[in-house]
Amino acid sequence: MGCCSSRRSTGWEGGSDGFGTPQRRAAGKSSRLRRPTWKSAEPMDASELEAKREEFWDTQPHFGGAREIWDALRAAATADQQTALVILDTAGIIRSSDDLSVCYDERGHKYELPNYVLSEPTNLQHHHRKHADTRPPQLELVGRAL
Repeated sequence: MGCCSSRRSTGWEGGSDGFGTPQRRAAGKSSRLRRPTWKSAEPMDASELEAKREEFWDTQPHFGGAREIWDALRAAATADQQTALVILDTAGIIRSSDDLSVCYDERGHKYELPNYVLSEPTNLQHHHRKHADTRPPQLELVGRAL
């Protein structure tokens, strides 16, 4: 006999799946993903931001965590919201908030992502001048015969 109010766990409340296997909580499965808003200490342009991102993605996996989780986080950080959520779910990545700043893998390893890999700063400098021609315009001298 069982309790009249007992029910089998669906796995989303935490607890177990009925067979003693722990399940993820719904808090880690939000259907919303936001990009953080931030301002860099020193204004930077797009090429500086990209260089900083590349340095992070190239070095961070060497400090711990699974390489496949880092690869999935990188793909999710650059994807649209729907695709990012599918990538996170497929890789078994659990977010602790609505952004990707702090995530965990299924083994409990913590992954921290800085704002600069998740979005552009509010003070990103956009250069409108063509880089190929950085010389000042030349004045044409027109001589007049007298």
